[in-house]
Amino acid sequence: MSNVSFHETARLSSEDYQALLKRSEADLSVFAEKVKPIIEAVRTEGDVALVRFGQDFDGAKPLTEATLRASEAEFDAAFDAVDAEVIEAIEHGIENIKIFHEEQKPEPMWLKEIKPGAYAGDRYTPIKSVALYVPRGKGSFPSVTMMTSVPAVVAQVPNLAIFTPPAPDGGVDAATLVAARIAGVETVYKCGGAQAVAAAAFGTQTIRKALKIVGPGSPWVVAAKQQLSGLIDPGLPAGPSEAIIFADDSIHGGLAALDLLIEAEHGPDSSAYLVTHSRRVAEEAIAALPDHWAKMTKHRVEYSKSVLCGENGGIILTNSLEESYQFINDYAPEHLELLSTEPFEHLGHITEAAEILMGPHTPVSIGNFALGPNAVLPTSKGAATYGPLSVHDFVKCSSIGYVTAPAYPTMAKHARVLARYEGFSSHENAVSEMRDQYLMKKG
Repeated sequence: MSNVSFHETARLSSEDYQALLKRSEADLSVFAEKVKPIIEAVRTEGDVALVRFGQDFDGAKPLTEATLRASEAEFDAAFDAVDAEVIEAIEHGIENIKIFHEEQKPEPMWLKEIKPGAYAGDRYTPIKSVALYVPRGKGSFPSVTMMTSVPAVVAQVPNLAIFTPPAPDGGVDAATLVAARIAGVETVYKCGGAQAVAAAAFGTQTIRKALKIVGPGSPWVVAAKQQLSGLIDPGLPAGPSEAIIFADDSIHGGLAALDLLIEAEHGPDSSAYLVTHSRRVAEEAIAALPDHWAKMTKHRVEYSKSVLCGENGGIILTNSLEESYQFINDYAPEHLELLSTEPFEHLGHITEAAEILMGPHTPVSIGNFALGPNAVLPTSKGAATYGPLSVHDFVKCSSIGYVTAPAYPTMAKHARVLARYEGFSSHENAVSEMRDQYLMKKG
């Protein structure tokens, strides 16, 4: 068996501890240079560049400018190509995701009487155009289509488009098309990587420019989002998958190992740790991994071993529950499982995690596919300042103010004092006797 990375916090130096907190995408400098010519080619050549990159990077030799957008016939054929039980699972997931995000949707407008006759509040309106990025490099992800499309449709964004890398045959993953149509998105572009971000930012002959792009992606995608952030809102930082499986001594280590593999199998750029203060749990997990690997497909075994036996994954044995909590909060993971028969005892100690799945019956798999909360989550410590993708990512807020004539004098008095103090004469004049004179005149 490959040697699983094993770390005991009692034996870690400060530098070693900090190294455990790093992600594979922490240094994007190499990608930043590589995406520059891709971005420039899309800016200057449009569809021609997208077709070339689709053929060269994705092996989609049949791709042409005329087929960059998935056709209605391709959508129809996808429903015939996908097994009925897969369609049923997609429908089940979308139903729950919709229920969850409908509850999350803010009121279109609220106003509160701040002082007698003076009102203030917020009004929410949808962003006019959003690009939904669905990765494909290491697998097909209809679940990402579900998670990005449903809240956008709930928010009533008028112009939505999915961007996803083309297959070698020049098509789109059939289940992705099924999920898109069921969710309510009929525009799907066969375009991935940095070139997709550039296409959304600039627009091309086929692709309509978007104001924002959301969805997880490779370091190429993340680097392109960073470079183009002045042209398109890059949304929350969603890069390669990462997870912490916390397990206390009420759990069998074999169960913890089972869940540790969930995000580790995404690819060698993922990060996954089992964090426990129980040596028994740690040892049981290590002992169970070979049997779990024996029941996985070959390339997923390779991916997960590269993570768990490398620098961005493995097992961390802490000295105490408090040390486990501290590591989790320092790491600020994308996915966190609280594997315990009493998970609520631990929940109050966790402040830095984008998703917290509690108890032995709530693995990341259920969070990713079926439960309802959004599984597009901030990575690389983004959880310290960002939350999951939500309806709020597809709307913007306008503050509303309304002051009536009876409330105006008091408001004006205090505004005038502060305007004078800050040295803004026009501010002061606008709430002075000059205004009173105009208010008395007929307009």
